[in-house]
Amino acid sequence: MNKLIKKIFSISCIGALSLSLLSGCSSSDSAASGSSNIKVLYSVCDVDDTFRKNLTEGIIAAGKSAGITLDVSYCGSQVDNQAADIAAAKANGYDAIILRLTDVSTALQMEVTSNDLPIVFVNNQPDDDFLSADKYIYVGSQEEEAGELQVEYAMKKLGNPSSLNVIIFEGEKGHSGTVGRTSAVKNTLKDLNVSANYVFLDYATWSDTLAAEKMNIFLKTGQPYDVIFCNNDTMALGVCQALKDNGIDPASVPVMGVDATSDGCASIAAGEMAFTVLQDAQGQAEKAVEAIIALSSGKSVSSIDGASENKKYIWVPFEAVDSSNVSKYQ
Repeated sequence: MNKLIKKIFSISCIGALSLSLLSGCSSSDSAASGSSNIKVLYSVCDVDDTFRKNLTEGIIAAGKSAGITLDVSYCGSQVDNQAADIAAAKANGYDAIILRLTDVSTALQMEVTSNDLPIVFVNNQPDDDFLSADKYIYVGSQEEEAGELQVEYAMKKLGNPSSLNVIIFEGEKGHSGTVGRTSAVKNTLKDLNVSANYVFLDYATWSDTLAAEKMNIFLKTGQPYDVIFCNNDTMALGVCQALKDNGIDPASVPVMGVDATSDGCASIAAGEMAFTVLQDAQGQAEKAVEAIIALSSGKSVSSIDGASENKKYIWVPFEAVDSSNVSKYQ
């Protein structure tokens, strides 16, 4: 049995995903819908992150609904494992690949390794130079928009101050979401002529535990802070917990995340987290599958809602979430 087949998890091996979703990846479901001629490999590093788990479940469900054969391969954190998966895909009868890059800098390597199969990248955006119209495309949300929405909310909440003491908790180093969201916060504050004093800025790698640990350390310094921007909800929840552990009401300072996870929305409803931005995992999943079907059939993605004019991207908009509308997302 080759490396790829060994690494594709069976239904019984993936406890994080529901049986009903995974059973939708079988060829019998595809045949029933009349689309059994399309076979897609979805390569993803892991699903230990809430958004990534939701995206993966959404892609599996969308694949089932569309009637394609879709197999999920988990490569862990090893680029070599992912490269082996991609290299074997064509020989194993796959028509196209949905790819969550383990390392965004390997996009070109994966394209070369794929033996000319079309690729839809998700959740970790390659540089534009490595995308190609109707061949190697990215489906996701424009990361800068999330940071812009966070700043817009914070400024309104705090009465449009001319200066701010700012904390930023960043996600995974080098991840497109980390880079885009953080740079947008900084650039938007600058564009608004806000004098921003960055009292703490560090990676917490999407982790609530790490964010809480680092927030606890920061609080010991006694430095003032006015607003806390987090690249995702999980880190924002860790910050809220650290504040509570130190006898500080999280509502006393705007703590903001991204993703509008169920836990993040519950925290907003409870009056702790102030704000989040919905990153629509279901919408991204559906667009990724719609795009991969088009590319597998030799068609353009130009007719898909959200497609860019250059046919390299399909954008799924972010949505602002606060106490005024959080019930819609719970």
